[in-house]
Amino acid sequence: MDLVIDVGNTFVKFAVFQEDEIVFQTSTEVFNFEKEFKNILKKYSKIKDCIISSVGNLNKDDYKLIQKSIHVLVLDSETKLPFQNKYKTPKTLGVDRLALVSGAVKLFPQKNVLVIDAGTCITFDFISKENTYLGGAISPGIRMRYKSLNNLTANLPLLETKLPEHFIGDTTGDAIHSGVVFGVLSEIEGAINQYMHKYSDLTVILTGGDANFLSKQLKSSIFANSNFLLQGLNHILQFNKAE
Repeated sequence: MDLVIDVGNTFVKFAVFQEDEIVFQTSTEVFNFEKEFKNILKKYSKIKDCIISSVGNLNKDDYKLIQKSIHVLVLDSETKLPFQNKYKTPKTLGVDRLALVSGAVKLFPQKNVLVIDAGTCITFDFISKENTYLGGAISPGIRMRYKSLNNLTANLPLLETKLPEHFIGDTTGDAIHSGVVFGVLSEIEGAINQYMHKYSDLTVILTGGDANFLSKQLKSSIFANSNFLLQGLNHILQFNKAE
């Protein structure tokens, strides 16, 4: 058994894998990391290896706890990856994006894959059927767009995410919803069309916190997978264990 840990800014996701299958999954706030980690090791005593991906802040004591308990692989720009990385600034490439591309390699081998992660930011990552990662794009996520309209203007309110009934907003609130939600949908559809124009046999994956909300509205044929990043991290761990 292996343990996958994905550390965000506020929450930590844990997943216990038996080979390629998730047998247990949970999440907790970062401050509660030690308690949850110990509970998992107590429940799954056969865990021997762990991979950790962190885009947030995990304190030194938590890292020491992991390293003292099991063998751990900390994902960074030096980690061996199951694909060729053509990104020109690999040290600035987020570890979450590395994991997503690895998930594409594992689940869709020898295919042109565009992975769209709709979370705090919306990231687009493309890997070719030759197993080569070429890069992608980064733009603000849905909540970031709502917050920026409120923070950077004097009079616009901060609204909760809502699917507009019509693309023409006849109130300020409806206009904000239309601009944010339909703007994101149009951006994603536009990106997919650009990639498909060059790669007609494209496979599109949508993941991240807003994936379910967006997938219901997108016209393009996509696969929605909420566990894609965790599966990618597990693939990186297995790849390194086999080396």
